[in-house]
Amino acid sequence: MTQARRRLISLDQTSWFHICSRCIKRSFLMGEDKYSGKNYEHRREWISDKLAELSDIFSIDIAAYAVLSNHYHLVLHIDAAKAAGWSDKTVIRRWMMLFKGNELTLKVLKNKPLSKAEQYLVDDLVAEWRERLSSISWFMRCLNEHIARLANAEDKCSGRFWEGRFKSQALLDEQAIITCMAYVDLNPVRAGMAALPETSDFTAIQQRIQALGQPTKKTESKQNIKLAKFCKPPKKNHLPTADSVHQGQRTTGVIPFYWRDYLELIDWTGRAVLPNKKGAIKMAEPKILQRLAIDTDHWLENMPRIEKDFHHCIGREDSIKPCAEKLDQCWVKGLGAARRLFGS
Repeated sequence: MTQARRRLISLDQTSWFHICSRCIKRSFLMGEDKYSGKNYEHRREWISDKLAELSDIFSIDIAAYAVLSNHYHLVLHIDAAKAAGWSDKTVIRRWMMLFKGNELTLKVLKNKPLSKAEQYLVDDLVAEWRERLSSISWFMRCLNEHIARLANAEDKCSGRFWEGRFKSQALLDEQAIITCMAYVDLNPVRAGMAALPETSDFTAIQQRIQALGQPTKKTESKQNIKLAKFCKPPKKNHLPTADSVHQGQRTTGVIPFYWRDYLELIDWTGRAVLPNKKGAIKMAEPKILQRLAIDTDHWLENMPRIEKDFHHCIGREDSIKPCAEKLDQCWVKGLGAARRLFGS
C-alpha cells in the first residue's frame, strides 16, 4: 500500500534517507539511447551541477550520490537544527535563490519597517520556507523539475521525464547508513559503467578521492557538490561507539564513520563485486565491518540487493520493527534481509 511521503520521511524515526529517482519507463534518457542512437551523457552533469547548487541552499547534507544513465541515487541527511538556527533574513535569501519572493520579504531584506499585520504574514511565510528548506520533498522537487524542463526543452517535447514520484528508504541505524552509502558509491561499478570507484564519473566516491590529490581538468570544469563530512579521527586511537549515531552525531550532519575506514571498505568491496577479479587480491576484513558486527560473506552477498530486499526502511531487525509500528503495519519488507545482513 502506498504511504504518504510525510510518514515515510519522518524525523521521529531518523534523519538519514536513501533516495532513488528513475527516468520514465527506465529509458536511457541520461546516457546513450540504443533505440534513437542519441547520447545524453551531458544530462548527468546537469544533475551534478544542480545538486551542487541545492547543497548550498538546503539544510540537507549529501553523504553519497551516483548518477547513472537512467536513474540516480542519493544518501541524504536532514539537518533540522541547522535550519532552525538560521535568521529570518537567511531563510528569505536562501528561498529567493530558488523562487521569487514578494514585496514583504523584499522589505525585510532592505530593513524597511513592517506593520504588525505585515510582520505576522512574514513570520508565517518564513516558518513555512524554513520547513521547506529542510524538506527532502522540496529538495527533490527543485532537482527533478529543473532537469525535466531542460530535457524537454532540448527534445522539443512535453510530458513526463521521471517515473512517478521518487523512492525513499529510511536509514535507521549505522549499519543501514554504511551499507547504503557503499551501495550507492559502487553502483556504477556493479553496472559495468566503471572498473574502479575512482573512475566512476558523477559519484561522491570519485569526488572524495579526487579531492585527496590534485584536481584534474575534468573536475575543474564542473561544480563540486558540497558533501557531508566524515567523523574526524580523535587524538587517541579509538573508534566511535557502535551506537554513536544515536547519541547526537545524527543531528550534526557528520557521517558516523572515519573516512579511511570507509575508503578501505569501498576498496575491499569494489574488488569483490567484479566477477573477473574476485579473490585476485587477498585483503584483510575491513575494520568497519568488524565494529558493526557485519559478516563479510553476508555483506558481499546481500549489500548489492538492499534496494530490492528492503522497502520503506533499512536497518537492523530491532530498528525496523518500531518503524513498522509507526507506519501502522504488522509486517514490513526487509526483516529477513536484516537478519541475513546485520544478524539478529
